[in-house]
Amino acid sequence: MAQPGSDTPNIAVFADYENVALGARDAKFDKFDINLVLERLLERGNVVVRKAYCDWSRYKSDRVALHERSFELVEVPHVKLAGKNSADIRMVVDALDLAHTKRHVGVFALITGDSDFSPLVSKLRENNKAVIGIGVRQSTSDLLVENCDEFIYYDDLIREHKPKRPRAKVEKREPKATGNGGSGGGKSEGQRKAEAIELTLDTVEAMFRDRSGTLWGSMVKQAIQRKRPNFSESYHGYRSFNQLLEDAEQRELLVLQKDEKSGGYIIVELGAKA
Repeated sequence: MAQPGSDTPNIAVFADYENVALGARDAKFDKFDINLVLERLLERGNVVVRKAYCDWSRYKSDRVALHERSFELVEVPHVKLAGKNSADIRMVVDALDLAHTKRHVGVFALITGDSDFSPLVSKLRENNKAVIGIGVRQSTSDLLVENCDEFIYYDDLIREHKPKRPRAKVEKREPKATGNGGSGGGKSEGQRKAEAIELTLDTVEAMFRDRSGTLWGSMVKQAIQRKRPNFSESYHGYRSFNQLLEDAEQRELLVLQKDEKSGGYIIVELGAKA
């Protein structure tokens, strides 16, 4: 029996960067952190297109973070054309072109709070594309929010990102790895296992929040690997991802159901201690 996962959506991200950067500043956030947005989107599917539009001479310090996350930075002049910002025009043209030429892209994530993008949202949905909006709450138009299939407020991502109490405790008597270049990088096996379990629990929690239907362990692993391409359960001290899930269940952090046909696990819910 094949486990679900082949229907993972392909997502295109288009960022009206100045809009959200100014919104974050006005909301008294340190800055707009693109990593928080990508983490949420990568829990949903494969991000196959990443474009950010701005007069980058005004946001030079932000370019490094975007480059590191493989964004194509589209340079647009800071002028008004017939009352319309040129970044808006370029972003609309590129998004509609992609919608008509790349049929494998089914979800468009528009990072903006500008109501001027409402017609774009309507046209994308008319072409059978799902639209996720992302913006800062106080600078986001209600009209834009109502037109999207889903809207994620950056404020909520900031709140969810605040440090939480660790759920997977490190065993007190765990021997520490030697600092001589071993595979643990100076961390004990207990610490590496705790890190893997925390990452798994955060991903499970997000997937329960954002989707419905059966949640397979394999789907969780795929989501983790989209966020952390170098993730390996063996580095964290597990022979398989199933063993990692079993450890989380033993710690009362997950409730699992075994599927005898596939040999995999269905994650029923978070455990009592999660």
